[in-house]
Amino acid sequence: MPRDNRSITTADIMPLPEYETIRADKKQEAILRKKLTRIAVGPNTSAMFETWDSMWLQIQEMLRIEKGGADQVPDEIAAYDPMVPKGSELTATLLFEVPDPVRRDAFLRTIGGVEDHISIQVGGEVIRARPEGDVERTRESDGKASAVHFLHFDFTPSAIAAWKGGEGQAMLVIDHPNYGHAALISADARAYLARECF
Repeated sequence: MPRDNRSITTADIMPLPEYETIRADKKQEAILRKKLTRIAVGPNTSAMFETWDSMWLQIQEMLRIEKGGADQVPDEIAAYDPMVPKGSELTATLLFEVPDPVRRDAFLRTIGGVEDHISIQVGGEVIRARPEGDVERTRESDGKASAVHFLHFDFTPSAIAAWKGGEGQAMLVIDHPNYGHAALISADARAYLARECF
């Protein structure tokens, strides 16, 4: 099964006409998956843990929207394959969601450097987030944080064992001085992510 390789290749990408025949089913699967992989962290943040399937769907959807055909495929794989968990990590897209644009801008200016204040805690271990290295997430010019962050959590073998074994509570924690919140990660989510990511 391609997903077992923990990487998306051009061979995994379906031509658009084929994808259209299964798109409704794949979108329904995504809705069900989000019940296990999306969690709120405080009032203004949600985190979406990523999997091979979520990144594959994102690539297929980008190809469907932009209609760049085969020439577009390498760029989309280059953009999204790094967020496929590679066997000893979890990956997540973190969104700061403030509907009003003026309030959102003001809020993001108060949480500069937040990418250095995000962790998963499990079994007495703290796994600090490692931002995806594609772009800076806090602007140097004014300290404004991005509304979207792509994060890796590199697990040690003992942290993986604690996660899989259901040891203690698992939490996603943001400990920024201006935004301190934590969210429990459910047992069902842990089991699902253990199967998909480790």
